[in-house]
Amino acid sequence: MATTLTINGKPHQVDLPDDVPLLWVLRDEVGLTGTKFGCGVAACGACTVQIDGEAVRSCQVTLSDVWGEVTTIEGLGTPDNLATIQQAWVDHQVAQCGYCQSGQIMQAAALLAENPAPSDEEIDEAMQGNLCRCGTYPRIRAAIHDAAAKLKEA
Repeated sequence: MATTLTINGKPHQVDLPDDVPLLWVLRDEVGLTGTKFGCGVAACGACTVQIDGEAVRSCQVTLSDVWGEVTTIEGLGTPDNLATIQQAWVDHQVAQCGYCQSGQIMQAAALLAENPAPSDEEIDEAMQGNLCRCGTYPRIRAAIHDAAAKLKEA
C-alpha cells in the first residue's frame, strides 16, 4: 500500500506492507542509514528517531503506526551546521565506537525539547533505554548539560 511519510521535512512515498518497521523504511527505502539496527526489540535504543518530537524506537513502530513527522539523525543538523546537541557530543568526545550515538542523540534532543534544564537524575531516567557498550555515560550526561546551557544562552 502506498504511504506518504514526512521525514526530515520532506515527503517520501513508499509502497510497503503496513507491518514493516519504520527502521527498515528509513534505512532500506529512503536511504537514511544513520538510524541503526541494534536489537530489534526496543531494548537498546540504537534505532531511536522522533515522531512529532517524541523519541521512539523505530524497530517497533510499524509503517501504519507512524502518526506524524519523522525526524532522524540526518534531520537534526548537517556536517557544516551541527545541531547544538550534536556539537556537544563532539565537544565532549562522547563517541567511541559510535554505533549507538545516533539513537543517543535523538533521545537527548527529545529530552531537551521537553525539559531544557534536566538534572542528572532526569537525564539518567530519560536515557536509561539507550545502551552504550563503550560506557560513555558520564560524557553523555556532560554533553546534555552543555547543550542545555548553550540552548539557554541562544
